[in-house]
Amino acid sequence: MPTKGDNLQLYVSSEKPFSGYRRDFGEARYVVLGFPYDRTSTYRTGSALGPAAVRDASANIETYSLRSDIDIEDVKICDVGDLTVVDNVAETLRRLELAVRDIREAGKVPLLIGGEHTLTYGSVRAMGDDVAVVAFDAHLDLRNEYMGERLSHTTFMRRLAEEIGPEKVIEVGTRAVSKDELHYAKEAGITFYSSYEIREKGPAQIAALINSKLTKFENRYITIDIDVLDPAYAPGVGNPEGDGLENHVLIDMLVRIVGKELVGLDLVEVCPSYDRGSTAAQAAKILFEIIAAAERKLG
Repeated sequence: MPTKGDNLQLYVSSEKPFSGYRRDFGEARYVVLGFPYDRTSTYRTGSALGPAAVRDASANIETYSLRSDIDIEDVKICDVGDLTVVDNVAETLRRLELAVRDIREAGKVPLLIGGEHTLTYGSVRAMGDDVAVVAFDAHLDLRNEYMGERLSHTTFMRRLAEEIGPEKVIEVGTRAVSKDELHYAKEAGITFYSSYEIREKGPAQIAALINSKLTKFENRYITIDIDVLDPAYAPGVGNPEGDGLENHVLIDMLVRIVGKELVGLDLVEVCPSYDRGSTAAQAAKILFEIIAAAERKLG
């Protein structure tokens, strides 16, 4: 029976379990890991408190998915706790990469809760070569550098595209970009779907387009910056941006693209200090629906 690897033992501490139910690591299909880190955050900090807030919400909302006819209580999920972080970005992401690699080598699907969005850079590096990344985010995060930093929550997707190849990156829900980011995305060939295009074509058609572009890749990793939702639905985020998605539109796309190809998932940028729990509750609901949809397809 698989056991926790050395890096999970070394760099992770236990917290209250996601969903309120804890399975043993060996029997779990999904492994939850928190990333309480926001050192590079700008505008509004506080996403380091996100993992605890999402866990708390997840233990206090109903666990049954009417969409998928699955109860999260019946899903084999192990919550190993939070990564032990340090101030240095590179070292923190190195630890995250090692911990996620332990999870993957044990045959589990890591389910990560942030924390700031640099999380995705460290996590995807543990996934191997044949993985495509689908990012649901208001922002492209493709700046070459920001405030003197080449690796931050505003630049990590560019670093990732440089490493895994821009053809393996799809961004969804975009509505906040700089001219330089837009130029890079078009020149590099990064696929992105704006919030306006999603409203025009509908979530089912966008999901179909995403799936068609992912057919040549064996594995897919999904990252969700909760600011992809309109601030009316998720006010507690680090960088709120209007004209965003409705929660059901986001979930409608997500449940159509998860399945056996899913090798990792993260949800980031919940800043609980800026609302009264609604954003964390949205995050927990989104995670429940993704897990339920994946379980239904896996059978």
